Amino acid sequence: MGNKRRFGLIELRWLGFFLLLIFVTPAAAELRYSIPEEVKEGTVVGNIARDLGLDKASLIDRRFRVVSGSKDAFFEVISDNGALQVRKKIDREELCHGSGACLTELKLLVENPLEMHHIVIEITDVNDHPPRFSEKEQTFEIAEQSSPGTRFQLHAARDPDAGVNSIRTYTLTANDYFDVEISQSDEEKVPFLVLKKSLDREEKNKHLLFLTAVDGGKPPRSGRLNVSIVVLDSNDNLPTFNKETYQVEMQENASIGTTLIRISAVDPDEGVNGEIEYSLSKTLGRRVYDLFHLDKVSGEITLKENLDFEDSDTFKLDVQASDKGQPPLIGRCRIIIKIKDVNDNAPEIEVTSLSNTVPEDSKPGTVISLISVTDKDSGVNGKIILKITEVVPFELKPSYKENIYSVVSKDNLDREVEPQYEIIIKATDCGEPPLSTFKTLGIQISDVNDNRPHFSQNPSHFYLMENNIAGASIFSLTATDNDVNENAAISYHIARENDVTSFLNINSETGEISALRSFDFETVKTFQFQVVASDSGSPSLSSNVTVNVFILDQNDNAPVILYPVSSNGSAEGVEEVPRNVNAGHLVTKVRAYDADIGYNGWLLFSLQEVTDHSLFGLDRYTGQIRTLRSFTETDEAEHKLLILVKDNGNVSLSATATVIVKVVEPKEAFAASDVKSSAKDDEETDVTFYLMITLGSVSVLFLISIIVLIAMQCSKSPEYTSKYLQEANYDGTLCHSIQYRSGDKRYMLVGPRMSVGSTIVPGSHANTLVLPDRRNTSEEVRHASYCFSR
Repeated sequence: MGNKRRFGLIELRWLGFFLLLIFVTPAAAELRYSIPEEVKEGTVVGNIARDLGLDKASLIDRRFRVVSGSKDAFFEVISDNGALQVRKKIDREELCHGSGACLTELKLLVENPLEMHHIVIEITDVNDHPPRFSEKEQTFEIAEQSSPGTRFQLHAARDPDAGVNSIRTYTLTANDYFDVEISQSDEEKVPFLVLKKSLDREEKNKHLLFLTAVDGGKPPRSGRLNVSIVVLDSNDNLPTFNKETYQVEMQENASIGTTLIRISAVDPDEGVNGEIEYSLSKTLGRRVYDLFHLDKVSGEITLKENLDFEDSDTFKLDVQASDKGQPPLIGRCRIIIKIKDVNDNAPEIEVTSLSNTVPEDSKPGTVISLISVTDKDSGVNGKIILKITEVVPFELKPSYKENIYSVVSKDNLDREVEPQYEIIIKATDCGEPPLSTFKTLGIQISDVNDNRPHFSQNPSHFYLMENNIAGASIFSLTATDNDVNENAAISYHIARENDVTSFLNINSETGEISALRSFDFETVKTFQFQVVASDSGSPSLSSNVTVNVFILDQNDNAPVILYPVSSNGSAEGVEEVPRNVNAGHLVTKVRAYDADIGYNGWLLFSLQEVTDHSLFGLDRYTGQIRTLRSFTETDEAEHKLLILVKDNGNVSLSATATVIVKVVEPKEAFAASDVKSSAKDDEETDVTFYLMITLGSVSVLFLISIIVLIAMQCSKSPEYTSKYLQEANYDGTLCHSIQYRSGDKRYMLVGPRMSVGSTIVPGSHANTLVLPDRRNTSEEVRHASYCFSR
């Protein structure tokens, strides 16, 4: 009954067109074919690729396939040539009940680009079933007083075939008393036995006849019913109903035992001839007896099993009322039961195609998935509203066919912002209360090369001490790329722009830069070059960084303490030594330099003060401080060492440095060593220039230089001495100084004695001055002055 309801509306429209020929009805992305039932497996229905205009050579690559239907599908498509063929034998009567058009719909999908086509196939009937009666024999008891023209309903035959192949007529064995008449009732022909003349029981009390049902096939097929007529003295009044047809409506969710209707017939006869019993006709389908119960005494019809509107929406019950006369008389009526739909089926979401991975450069409107929704309910209960519940850059687009949707992108995608999405689709029907179904689609956003490598600082500044080791690493550059995989694999190279960069080499994978030669401050003080970072995407993206390198000078004046130097400029440092070190462990190295040559540049180190002479030793030539023995539990936790650094000039110049050694547990020492190594690098970059002073042999020029330097010292602004202490033991001996700039700081290097007006940072090594900077530019400033006693 459900298939009758679905196809009944279009039966009259297409019945004249769908005969036994195979044809295609052009429509918007929809083909129609027709094929008889019972054809052999492999029978070709039609060439879909040709009718749709598809390239047969590309069908396999485009995955041409059927995407709808059950596992027992009757049709399959041949991807080699695009032909649609029968997969298994089709029985129209099993597939579609009733005489309406038997249609089945297929969905075919091709990819690249993604297309969906709808195929409607009509299964036409062949005359493969003969008419059949539900019983082999039917017996009538007819009173001899029955008047000519009296009709008796015969069992109707059933023929599952449709159209011309269904039952066309009934014939009765030739006789003198009875004839057959056919009454058209709804979609079936009902035979009636008609009495032509009065019976005479004394002449003949029994008649045997054959009722033959013949269909309209070619050749026709038939079925036979044995009809026995027993002639009796009868009851001459039939039970009658007040209506020939009753109509009842019932909700499909009605509970078992619910009363549908109570019918009643009357018989004017008296006694047993007027006593009535009710029964259902024996010609009804088996499903009717399973669903409904008729009380033979009261005429009440009740529900035996649950109803399902989606299975069948209408039932027709033939009810007979029989009296108890001899022979009994029977009255008949028809009850039509209409089943009303309730919203008891949630929508179903079918994903017919899904692209799980979407490139992030997909344009808005790109189709991600094709979705179809269905609801077994009808009317407003089967009306579906589809939406995406979450805020995602995707939306639903309806197709030309109802309940077919496409999931498309509506905004630009960015994998670096959101690498994946979960699209939750909610389908809700319009029933009361509404029922909903959810479907989640997981979408991964694939990366494209849309991000350039990025340097954290541009330009970058690096400081390099002169006389560096040729071939050693001097510094490294690192760029980052927000893409992934090969799109984020970065390689580096130097843009060759000047002579200096020809002496540089860069590791293409790590960005580590090494110098192929040693730099000399007097030759090159600063240089600039560019490093290009390129990713491995296609096409490759790159970015440049400008690198400024400053060569740091080694001073040639009086000894200058390089290490230790604290953050305030004084020659004082703190070293942490694990308590478990052995004798000979290197605690630190006091580093100093003197730019003079010969004996004037030969530096010697000595310990001036030490808290425990048995613990530490100082190498007089290298400045290395090593342990002389292992530490004991009684040793103090902190030791102060005062180191004197002096050269071997005629007038020995010196500087002092203080080292505080703290004995710590091993774990604390390891953590502190990392911090200290970073601090040492920063302190060593403070000295960037040096000036070599050479005393000329020409006394006149030397005397003029002394006079000029004395005048410059006397004319210095007071602000240079505002926060520094004057040398207390100044005796007017030979002294010299150099001023220089590094970055935003300004420094002065001096000899062992300074002229009046010079300043020294308190607690420093007596050679390094920090001068206030009154200039706004960052260019390098150098100034040298010389003074002698007069």
